[in-house]
Amino acid sequence: MSVESITETSQYLTFKLHEEVFALDISKVREVLDFTSVAKVPRTPDFMLGVINLRGSVVPVVDVRLKFGMTGTQRSVNTCIIIVEIEIDGESTILGALVDSVQEVLDLDPNQIEPPPRIGTRLDTRFIKGMGKRESEFLIILDIDEVFSVRELASVGQTCEEPLLAATG
Repeated sequence: MSVESITETSQYLTFKLHEEVFALDISKVREVLDFTSVAKVPRTPDFMLGVINLRGSVVPVVDVRLKFGMTGTQRSVNTCIIIVEIEIDGESTILGALVDSVQEVLDLDPNQIEPPPRIGTRLDTRFIKGMGKRESEFLIILDIDEVFSVRELASVGQTCEEPLLAATG
C-alpha cells in the first residue's frame, strides 16, 4: 500500500521502539495487552519470542525490535503486546507484536503523510507505508501486512502449531 492510497483521515496507534515512534493503522489492531509470559517454541527465528494463550487461541508473539534488527526489547512496566490482524495469502492471521510502549491513538490527514525515505533509515522501506508528521516530529507508519514475509510466517505457524497441538491434544 502506498501513500497515494491514503485519501482520507485515518486513525493510527502509535508505539515506541527505543526512541523511535511508529504507527499502525488502527483497523489492524485488535487489542493491546500488558506483557505476559510467553511460551518459547523451539527452532523458531530469534525475533519469534514464542506463543501466548489469548482466550484459548494460540497467538505467536514477535519482538518487533529484533525483527527490525535492533537489540531485543527490555521488559519494563510499559512493555506491551499489540495484537494485530494481518493478511497472509488472503487469510486473516492473528499475531502479537512486542513493543517498548504504546503511546496514543491519533488522527492523520493525508497531507500529514509523506512517502518513506529512499535512504537513511534502519528499516527496509517495503515495511513503511509512509512518514506521518505531527507537530515537529515524524512517525514511521508501518504496513503491518508487509512487516512479515509469507515464508517467515508460514514457517513460524507450522513450527508453533504442531508442538502445541501435540502438547494440548
